[in-house]
Amino acid sequence: MNALRTALREYLTLRRDMGYKFQNEEKRLGKFVTFMEERHAPTITYKLAIEWATQPADRHATWTLRLTDIRGFARYLQSIGVKAEIPPTEVLPGLTRSKPYIYTDAEIRRLLAAALALPPRDALRRWTYYNLLGLLAVTGLRISEALSLCCDDVDLEGGILTIRSTKFGKSRLVPLHPTTVCSLAKYAKQRDVHVPCPRSPFFFVAERGGRLLLQYVYRVFWRLSRETGLRKPADHTGPRLHDFRHRFAVQTLLSWYRSGQKIEVLLPVLSTYLGHTCIRDTYWYLSACPELMEHAARRLESRRGAAS
Repeated sequence: MNALRTALREYLTLRRDMGYKFQNEEKRLGKFVTFMEERHAPTITYKLAIEWATQPADRHATWTLRLTDIRGFARYLQSIGVKAEIPPTEVLPGLTRSKPYIYTDAEIRRLLAAALALPPRDALRRWTYYNLLGLLAVTGLRISEALSLCCDDVDLEGGILTIRSTKFGKSRLVPLHPTTVCSLAKYAKQRDVHVPCPRSPFFFVAERGGRLLLQYVYRVFWRLSRETGLRKPADHTGPRLHDFRHRFAVQTLLSWYRSGQKIEVLLPVLSTYLGHTCIRDTYWYLSACPELMEHAARRLESRRGAAS
């Protein structure tokens, strides 16, 4: 193992000790170190960093992300006395945050109905996707969090989900509405009948009781999206699973605004509920929805008027 790869292993350990998962970063930096090894380059240089970060040429969206990873690694190398050039910021196009798609109630009903129509009729599959998509819609969970739920994490008597070791290693409790508890309890019974000897501890399972894999969930969701008109047959982009989370956040904020609640007081509550590591991630929703911006502007004007 060369010095650069050894340093990478130590760097990843350090970042994880600080609470970062660093899974995707590990994959990208591992590929970068392999790139350096193939060129027999013991030192990170600006030229090599740019050369690797801009590969492949048609994946502009990942360029800045790759260079950001290298920049953090290079800073670490300098801090331990290893020679490395730190790539400057703003040399590549910045990352843009995807505009959220806010599902309507009718669109969610159509998706859930399409999930219930999934073949075969006597299998567990349709109930799994019906409950999974429904849970995302009413809780704002990340899809990774929903798929990672184990049976022990779902307290149907107390109506509480335990979301374990999410960003920065934090865990949180998510309360459930009684109707959601009822639906999940029904699914749990159906699951146990279909899979009396489960192969995994997870709450949502595949037909034979194994873990429900993300890539298969995406494929089913894309199929349902096309069947319900959210995507055209040839579309490669469109509403995403993550947009259920956006919808939940925006609808919560809108309901607070409409009822005259103090957003500045309640926003940290929503931030905690969603598992955001920083409240500014929750503030982003204020600018992501035109109606929210309008409510915020009106409230600001009313405060100015009261102060004058």
